[in-house]
Amino acid sequence: MRVWVSGYRSYELGVFGTESTKLKILKKALSENLVQLLDEGMDWLITGAQLGTEQWAISVAHTLQSTYPALQTAVMLPFSDCGKNWNEANQTALALVRSQATFSAAITERPYHSVQQLRQYQQFMLTHTDRALFIYDSQAPGKVQYDIRAIEQWQTQHDYPLRLIDFDDLQETANNLAAEQENGLQAD
Repeated sequence: MRVWVSGYRSYELGVFGTESTKLKILKKALSENLVQLLDEGMDWLITGAQLGTEQWAISVAHTLQSTYPALQTAVMLPFSDCGKNWNEANQTALALVRSQATFSAAITERPYHSVQQLRQYQQFMLTHTDRALFIYDSQAPGKVQYDIRAIEQWQTQHDYPLRLIDFDDLQETANNLAAEQENGLQAD
């Protein structure tokens, strides 16, 4: 089973830095959902390289590979120069994520020239995956709404399950994480 994982960009969620409480919650929610998918037969996690959910997914998957060594990961870029205009820190993060992936390539070897390349990217992801996992809430569409719309259109003619981690799910994860931490402190 090949799963397309995506969702919000880091700035859309107000997540800055690697030690953010929000980031811990997001990664825990991703981890829990990925473990469920692994138990259901996922063997490939396929994502892009956007700052936020996509890079976090590769990081979480990289951690899970010690328990699930058969898990393969792919970082697919929509065009060859993806990330070239990012600042140095973000380009370093992109390089790290690509190095952690089992496979990484661009959908097209051309640099960015048209929004059509993003549509080709969506088409590639839909035809090379069996289902999707997105961090997304319809109350806050963000840029990921375009991928959600493409999936919904695809679902009209294909069996393509979409699992969403919405804001209620993230709140539940935050509550569970807080309870775990509180129980850990009480045990000390």
